[in-house]
Amino acid sequence: MPPLMRLIDCSAANGAEELLRLRTLLGAEGQVVSERSRELTRRVFGEDLTPLQVVDRVCDSVRTEGLPALLRFTEHFDRATLTAETMRVSAAELAEARYASLREAPDFLAVCRRIKRNIISFQSGILHRDATMRQPGRMELGLRYRPVKRAALLVPGGAAAYPSTLLMTACPAQAAGVSEIVVVMPPTPFAGYHRDMLALCHDLGISEVYRVGGAQAVAAMAYGVEGIAPVDLIVGPGNLFVALAKKHVFGTVGIDCIAGPSEVVVLADPQAPPEFVAAELLAQAEHSPGSAVLVTWSARLIESVIEELEKQLASLSRASLTRDALARYGALVLARDATEAVSIVNQLAPEHLQIAATDPESLGNRIVNAGAIFLGHYSPVALGDYAAGPSHVLPTGGSARWASGLTANDFLKRTSVIRFEPEGFRRIAADVESLAEIEGLTAHARSVQVRREELERRQAVPARTAP
Repeated sequence: MPPLMRLIDCSAANGAEELLRLRTLLGAEGQVVSERSRELTRRVFGEDLTPLQVVDRVCDSVRTEGLPALLRFTEHFDRATLTAETMRVSAAELAEARYASLREAPDFLAVCRRIKRNIISFQSGILHRDATMRQPGRMELGLRYRPVKRAALLVPGGAAAYPSTLLMTACPAQAAGVSEIVVVMPPTPFAGYHRDMLALCHDLGISEVYRVGGAQAVAAMAYGVEGIAPVDLIVGPGNLFVALAKKHVFGTVGIDCIAGPSEVVVLADPQAPPEFVAAELLAQAEHSPGSAVLVTWSARLIESVIEELEKQLASLSRASLTRDALARYGALVLARDATEAVSIVNQLAPEHLQIAATDPESLGNRIVNAGAIFLGHYSPVALGDYAAGPSHVLPTGGSARWASGLTANDFLKRTSVIRFEPEGFRRIAADVESLAEIEGLTAHARSVQVRREELERRQAVPARTAP
């Protein structure tokens, strides 16, 4: 049997090279796709294409052909034959799903409502507010925030149902005040045809739900097709094809971040409980594909974690897929010391960082690149994934170097509001004219000059006195 996970020893001659290879593998341009996806590519296009080539073809076809291309790719990739009518979940279906869920699984919506309160409370608390700076008699400068009108929420569902993703995308949008929220889910038993997923949509007050997924869904939301109006913003996670599709349509619409295949880095000191560390790695790997990386400066801990991984794998429902993900996309990284371990984490810029240490705050304060940081032994990533309040839609593939996770603020547009009174205008006009002339933009300069001259004329006219 091949090794469970690759071991990268940073003291070895090829340590740096192996780390770079790992970072490239996990990047947004990598090849973190399942074997099923590779087979689908060959069947649909008749040749081996990179994920980027697949996404380019799909998005361009949907943009130029519209609904026929969307339905064609849905049939090819999801093996679902839909029409314009059956693609959209009807109001009756949503209502019936909610009724059935309340009747057959009453605890489900009760749990979701409690989690919704957590998310809404946190997201409302961090919401940007309008801000104004005033200098009376001179000027008033401000920022005004308004929600986008129409946003699409991408909810995956190829191998499992994810009500948590629906909550973690819909609740921030609602906290921001988005008036039109569209949910897109693949036409699978875990998503577009899942009773509890549809029930939750109804319970959240979302009535526009489509059974489409993958890159074709992203393209349809961005460009619009017959029966579906384009949106202003697309948010939510997905596989590599979805992540690349969001990059493809960015500029036509806004996106939140590159939220591709799930990943975790566990930064652990020598005292970390091996069973906790192993459980954290397995929790991400079971997404399959999902990346799980341990970074530590303790060789003994690595040995103990390997033993725990084997022990815990035996009891998992997705053991075979999880083992495959660990072998393909996992790593055990042995650093020389804590300083190098922190540097490695910042280099990897992980989606999730779980710090398993006796002093997690000290290590956490030194991390500058991570989508979300979970401090201490009793802050597993699962708490953030399901219920804590911050959204679990986070940047992947190293994009945490510059990107952030989804919040209610991503649904807000920021507009500058500028108002000058004559006195404030006088004080700044000469400087503006000077810079405009340096840049050779004489019309800019003139737009200021004509106003300055008018004020000077007004001042030159003596005030009339009453007879």
